[in-house]
Amino acid sequence: MARPKAAPSPRKIRIKKNDSVKVIAGRDRGKSGRVLSVDRKTGKLLVEGINLVKRHTRPNPAKQVKGGIAEREAPIHHSNVSLVTAEGARTRVAVRVESVGGKARRTRVSRKTGEVLERKG
Repeated sequence: MARPKAAPSPRKIRIKKNDSVKVIAGRDRGKSGRVLSVDRKTGKLLVEGINLVKRHTRPNPAKQVKGGIAEREAPIHHSNVSLVTAEGARTRVAVRVESVGGKARRTRVSRKTGEVLERKG
């Protein structure tokens, strides 16, 4: 008898909500957008204007839902996007840990330019 599959552990995704990213693989290669949400369990991101799919919806007057064909974003895997810095350069993300007065401070840093992307803590 087969053992049940264990739930996948959350992935370390160094891209966060509101980061600007560029698609490096797939149907929308070359497009860029802002991250709307991050799902660490599946390793997928929802990016504004990227991976648009058509959804057919049935009208529901009780909920004021108009029927028809609506376009909306579908999740894209985090390996298919790359973070874009303020200058517009694609980069990978490193996390630098600095101790400030006995406290560890984590900082997201661009691997390409060394530019500080965001401070935490």
